[in-house]
Amino acid sequence: MQALYAYDQAVSSDFLLGLDRIGEAFQPDLNSMVPQDRRLLQGQQKLAEAGFREWHKAGGTQEPEQLDNKEVNDAVQDAIRYYQKQVQKENTFYLNQMLHATESIHDQYLHLLNLPAALRLVLEEERQREARRFTTNKENLADTTKLEQSPVLQKLADNKQLQEQTIRRTLQWAGEDEMEALRTAWRNEMRNDTEVRSYLEAASAEDGTRDYAADQEILKYIYKTFVFKGEAIPALLEEQDLNWEENRSIVKNLVVKTLKMLEESTDENMELLSLSANWKEDKEFAETLYKQTLTDDARYEQLISGAVQNWDVERVALLDKIILKMALCEMHLFRSIPVKVTINEYIEISKLYSTPKSKQFVNGILDKLAQDLMASGAIRKSGRGLLDNQ
Repeated sequence: MQALYAYDQAVSSDFLLGLDRIGEAFQPDLNSMVPQDRRLLQGQQKLAEAGFREWHKAGGTQEPEQLDNKEVNDAVQDAIRYYQKQVQKENTFYLNQMLHATESIHDQYLHLLNLPAALRLVLEEERQREARRFTTNKENLADTTKLEQSPVLQKLADNKQLQEQTIRRTLQWAGEDEMEALRTAWRNEMRNDTEVRSYLEAASAEDGTRDYAADQEILKYIYKTFVFKGEAIPALLEEQDLNWEENRSIVKNLVVKTLKMLEESTDENMELLSLSANWKEDKEFAETLYKQTLTDDARYEQLISGAVQNWDVERVALLDKIILKMALCEMHLFRSIPVKVTINEYIEISKLYSTPKSKQFVNGILDKLAQDLMASGAIRKSGRGLLDNQ
C-alpha cells in the first residue's frame, strides 16, 4: 500500500514535470536575432498543455489530437515520452524499494540480536575506565561481571547462522553512533534500573551454578524495556529506519521468540527465525499484487466510481482508493483467498493508515462490489475448503 501511495505521488510529480517541459519548449529564445512573438509562444504552450492534459486524462490509451502546428505536436509528444519513461522508472523503483524494505525487517532482527555482544564491549569499557580512576566513584556502580558472563549472551554470540549473516550483510554494532547510543542507554537507563541492579546483585547458588532462567529473563527485560521502548536506542533505530515504528512490533516478536528458543541445551547450530514461512511465495504475492493493481488501475477506478453513490470518486481519500484497488485486485487474482478474508484484511489496513471513517467506507464499498462481481462471475473462488463464489 505504501509503495503504491508513493508511486502515485511520484507519478503526479512526473505529470507536472511533463507540463514544465512544454513550458520550457515555448520560452522565448533570448539569443535569437529574430524578434520573438511572445503571444504566439504562449498560445502554443497552452495548446500543447491542453493536448497533454487530455491525453493524460484519457489514461494514455489514445494518441493526442494532431494539430496543424508542428511545434505544438512535437512538444506534446516530447512530454508524453518523458512522462512514460519516468512512470516506468517509478514503477520499477517503488517495487524494488517495497521488497527491499520488507527484507530489511529481517536484517533489523539480526542486527538487534548482535546488541548484547556490543553491550559487553560497553561494560568492558566502563570497567576499564573505573580501574583507571584515582578517586572512588560516588555512583556506587554495580559489578556487571554477571551480565557479561551470561551464558545466554554467549549462546547468541556463538550462533553460527548469526555470525555468518552478520559478516555477509554487515549487521554488527560497530558505528560510533550506534555504540554511543548503547553507552547512553546503559548509563542513563539500564545501569540504575531496579530490575537490572537486582539481577546484578543477586548471589549465585552455593555451588556456584547460575540461574539460567534469570539470565534469560533479564535479557528479555533489557530488550523489551530499553530497546523496543526506552529513549536512546529507539531514537537511534528510528533515525536509521524511517519505517521503524511500523516494523517494530514484527522485529520485537522475532527477537523475543528467539530469546525463548535459547534454552540451556541449545547449541550454536540453533536455526534463527525467518521473516515468513515461505518468503519466496510471499515475495511473489507482493510483486504480483503491486504490478497487477497498477495494470488494472483504470478498471478498478471505474468500478469504484460506479459503487460510490452521490460522491465524486476524485473526492475519495487517495489511501482509501488504493486500499480498495488492492482489495479488488486480490479478489480477482488469488482464487484461494476467501472474499471475506480479503475484505477484513483491508478494513484493518484502513483503520491503521487512513481516516477515522475509512473503516465503514471501505467495508461498504468492498461488500457491494464483491457481491456484484461474484454474481456476474467476474470473481470466482475455489480451492481447498472453498466452494466457487464463496
